[in-house]
Amino acid sequence: MEFIGENPATGDRTRPLLLLLHGFGADEHDLAGIVPWFGDGIDWVSVRAPLTLQQRGFAWVPLGQPPQPDALRAATEALVAWIDTSAAGRKIVPLGFSQGGLMVTQLLRARPSAFEAGVVLSGFVDPRPQPGDAELAEQRPPVLFGWGGADPIIPEPIFAATRDWLHEHTVLTQHRIPMLGHGIDRDMLGAVAEFLSETLSSQ
Repeated sequence: MEFIGENPATGDRTRPLLLLLHGFGADEHDLAGIVPWFGDGIDWVSVRAPLTLQQRGFAWVPLGQPPQPDALRAATEALVAWIDTSAAGRKIVPLGFSQGGLMVTQLLRARPSAFEAGVVLSGFVDPRPQPGDAELAEQRPPVLFGWGGADPIIPEPIFAATRDWLHEHTVLTQHRIPMLGHGIDRDMLGAVAEFLSETLSSQ
């Protein structure tokens, strides 16, 4: 996998590591600009999704609801393998936008005790049961779920189902911005910064 940011294998391993997971059609540079909002106390790395799109950019899985199970499994396993190789032992917080938010939920399901928290922005969850769901519901890591009420890409019922699933499996913080479309604005970044500050300071 390609990435930009800190080298998680050689940095200060006592510092939290923010794992940035971009959305469909973007790349590892897409979320780098939001990092200054979160202060100097956290390292970061932004990972490129494995599927190359014909039109432009990259994706974690092909478009479609629900996500294609084989592609989703492969993307999840690739991320977990990358973490095991490059960031084992770090305090990791995955943050994903849109399809990257799907991958945040996948990481939490794959390794329920391995992450300090998660941030899902304009993302969604695969509604089908997975082996790690019961353990995740026992571990209940803190998760911020943020989305826009004017999103033209992801229907509100999918956001509602994702919110309900996160409520059942995590300690959920919600932040819905009524007029926000499929994106991240200053209000949302402020909510993420506050969530990370409160969550990581309590660890």
